Amino acid sequence: MSFTEVFLNYFQNSSVITIIVLFWLSVYFLISFTVLFSRIVGLNNWRKREKSALEAIVMGATIEATNSCLNKVGGEYSKAKLDVCYSLAEYNATSGLTILSIIASTSPFIGLFGTVISILQTFAVLGDGANGLNIIAPAISEALVATGCGIFVAIPAYSFNLLIKRKAYEILGIIKREIDILLNAKEGR
Repeated sequence: MSFTEVFLNYFQNSSVITIIVLFWLSVYFLISFTVLFSRIVGLNNWRKREKSALEAIVMGATIEATNSCLNKVGGEYSKAKLDVCYSLAEYNATSGLTILSIIASTSPFIGLFGTVISILQTFAVLGDGANGLNIIAPAISEALVATGCGIFVAIPAYSFNLLIKRKAYEILGIIKREIDILLNAKEGR
């Protein structure tokens, strides 16, 4: 039997709930990769800008002469204004983490839900008098596909969450060093 035949046979024998669960998990999977690629590209570019801004500040440039996110402070800056900029940067750097956390934590349960529904349907068939291992084994096997898919979606979503969190941490570390240098320079140290 070819892969296509197995695939089509699976969907012909599956319930509507199982197909909805698998569709839902497919959407989650696509969202996970979309969030990863969009955030990683943006965060890498932002990190490069902040790193070059930090180097310029270390060399004596003013914040206005750099391409830092701290430029939003404008002319006269204070610790309070810089803290607000840092909070905004933290918010922007960590966007997308919530959706990845939701996907990573709920997809195994969604898969398990599909499995439970399929197993319940299998037991309903057994109640009709059709019993035997040749009826139960394929049905249970098909039911477990939903759980496997849920785990398959959760693992990359969790990994992507950690990757983005690490990139955000790096950017925030650079911005924190910029703030420290600016505040120390203002105090005349």
